[in-house]
Amino acid sequence: MRAKIIILAWVIFFFPAYICAQQRSLDFYIKNAKANSPFIHKNQNQKKLVQLDQEQLKSIYSKPEVTVVGAVLLAPIISRDSRPARFKLATKDANDYTGYDIAITDGNDYQGMLSVTQGLFNGKKLDTYANQADIQNRISDNNIELTDHELENTVRHQYILCLKSEKEAANSLALINEVQDELTTMQTLVESAIYKQSDLMLLQITRQNYQQDYETFMAEYQSNLYNLNLLCGIEDNPDVKLEDVQFRMNPEITTPSRFLTSFFLDSLAIDADLKISELKYQPQVSVFANAGMNAAYLPSVNRLGFSTGATFSLTIFDGNQRKTELQKSKINLETLQFEKEKTSVQNTIHKNYMVSQLSSLDKRISLADKQLDQYNQLLEVYKNQLSHAEISVMDYKYLLKDISGKKQEKLMLEMEKQIVINAYNYWNY
Repeated sequence: MRAKIIILAWVIFFFPAYICAQQRSLDFYIKNAKANSPFIHKNQNQKKLVQLDQEQLKSIYSKPEVTVVGAVLLAPIISRDSRPARFKLATKDANDYTGYDIAITDGNDYQGMLSVTQGLFNGKKLDTYANQADIQNRISDNNIELTDHELENTVRHQYILCLKSEKEAANSLALINEVQDELTTMQTLVESAIYKQSDLMLLQITRQNYQQDYETFMAEYQSNLYNLNLLCGIEDNPDVKLEDVQFRMNPEITTPSRFLTSFFLDSLAIDADLKISELKYQPQVSVFANAGMNAAYLPSVNRLGFSTGATFSLTIFDGNQRKTELQKSKINLETLQFEKEKTSVQNTIHKNYMVSQLSSLDKRISLADKQLDQYNQLLEVYKNQLSHAEISVMDYKYLLKDISGKKQEKLMLEMEKQIVINAYNYWNY
């Protein structure tokens, strides 16, 4: 009687908590994983940085640069042109003196000017940098898309592991309830001296074993759920129940895999970088103007003025750096092409392997279903015989053990099938 009270209390305490646990869906975890992804956030900010860089370059190449220049250079001397020798801050007619050569220093130097510089013919440069910025944005968009796909695959995989533990716990709970029902019947039969007390104890031990299995699976479920929350970057109530999912294979793609897009964009980036490096071999033309004071001896109003002019530069020879950059670009493009071809082949191999795995799993699941049907029919016969004391408790125990093992086997096959379908959909992209 005491054992029945303990079992009833255990069921009342644990089972409703499991049933009333908060429901969570796969979409809930995928949404949070994407929202909390540092890599996605980094690429989104990278696009903003590219936009700011583009605006900065536009200002550099299309708007004038205005600067204020101020400078004072003092080169005092000790003049001996008259007696006694005198210290002079600045002079333009000294002959016998100690100090810097006036022909070099021009005495002193006083500058206070406003300078304006404007580059010319920079439209092609802006177009080249704009093309590079566009490619960088496309690379960031592609990285975000691939990260989304990667996160969906990873979250689905971890979600399946959680479901597996949850279903294993549910199977153990069902066995506990099954044995508990028979314990009630067995108690009556023992009191009627049809079964021995040892038979009742054996059945109680069997129930305890299944209870221990349930606790183990629940602990595993909590561990897997913790990893799922960690992956999604959320703090959630550990007392949750996951909605069941059944993945389906996506139709075979007829266009090139999206995994290959990154190679195409990387090749465009290499070409854009080469075009940027080519800019320094174009003529550089700019005009400038300044106005203010520029005096060599003492500052005064009559030294106010202005100047204007133009500059031109063209790189003639740089030690074959241009040729080296071109060779490096060709090697990088060749590497990308090789990696692209190998990735395409590996993608096909992965998908073909997943298809063959699914075919094998379907056959094994079908066989397990047939065996479980037979086991369930036999279980009904055993339960009837047990109630009439026509079989031993050991026979009933061994049958439950076989059924438990077969259910576990089928569950593992079903979960493996979901994992394989998820993997196929990942590569079929």
